[in-house]
Amino acid sequence: MLIAPSLLSADFGKLREEIEMLNESDADLIHVDVMDGRFVPNISFGFPVMDVLKKYSSKPLDIHLMIVEPEKYALRFAEAGADWISFHLEATVHAHRLLQQIRDAGKKAGIAINPQTGVSQLEPLLNDLDFVNIMSVNPGFGGQNFISSTLKKVAGLEKIRSAQQLGFLIEIDGGVNLQTAGILRDAGADILVAGNSVFRSENPSAEITRLKNV
Repeated sequence: MLIAPSLLSADFGKLREEIEMLNESDADLIHVDVMDGRFVPNISFGFPVMDVLKKYSSKPLDIHLMIVEPEKYALRFAEAGADWISFHLEATVHAHRLLQQIRDAGKKAGIAINPQTGVSQLEPLLNDLDFVNIMSVNPGFGGQNFISSTLKKVAGLEKIRSAQQLGFLIEIDGGVNLQTAGILRDAGADILVAGNSVFRSENPSAEITRLKNV
């Protein structure tokens, strides 16, 4: 599995040190939650922080847009250094067009879905994306408990992927820890976004390795 530590749980007072730790770790991606205070009840990273991340990170940046009208900003994040970009299906009526634009910019394009959104709604788009980000908590805050019904969604999406022989990856965001990682892997997950379980551990780098090898 690929492990994408979420910077939302990092110590912002020593962000450069946290990035350098991730650079030296077994992390595959650095997950960055962009929140606008409208789509979700919180506000987080913007373009000035992207400048810091791009300057110091040697890992690909996985940008998760939790914002309304993502079509207004996705390409700006691509220009700012994003390598992977996902946006919420619930936040735009032009998902197919935006996926194409992100791919045309040379980036990995993904769609995120909230806990109440079924994977069946993704089927018209699955040929045109690189990954699906299944939210396993309600978006907006770190440290929430894993929603167990996520496992059915992962298994359902994996069944569709196998039946249609598609190549997209399945990313899980929320409540990921050593207890949930194994069952998510077995259900078909490829990428695990881990926040508190990494940054609140005594040895974050070692925790990343444990998650990767679960």
